[in-house]
Amino acid sequence: MPQPAVDTIWTWLDQVPDPEIPVISLVDLGVIRDVRWEGDMLHVAVTPTYSGCPATSIINLDIETALRDRGITRLELHQQLSPAWTTDWLSEKGKAKLEEYGIAPPSPKGQPERCPNCGSHDLEKTSQFGSTPCKALWKCKSCLEPFDYFKCI
Repeated sequence: MPQPAVDTIWTWLDQVPDPEIPVISLVDLGVIRDVRWEGDMLHVAVTPTYSGCPATSIINLDIETALRDRGITRLELHQQLSPAWTTDWLSEKGKAKLEEYGIAPPSPKGQPERCPNCGSHDLEKTSQFGSTPCKALWKCKSCLEPFDYFKCI
């Protein structure tokens, strides 16, 4: 099998969903930092969203599975801790997908800009912690729906 181009591999990785928020890919999440060939060995650098993230091992397994299923047999995953992951690495496509899914994307203000369900700006924080540690629970005062807000990191 000829060696796939790095752009092709990025396309494949863009199809691997985040295990905690499956509507966005690992590429949209910004955790895949580098893909490169060194000879016949493919190297993929992955930055966890935060130290101790419980999804890290699943993310690595999903990356390996996706690439091995496409014929990549020589593969090394590297955990890249510096620079630390930040919500600035979320793609615009990923932020839009979060909102479509009902999760308010991170905002520089440190709070949701609008309800992802109805678009209202009349919001209140219910809890600093949501369904995962990287999210907070908010409620819309207009439509009365609770929703997760992806915290700025």
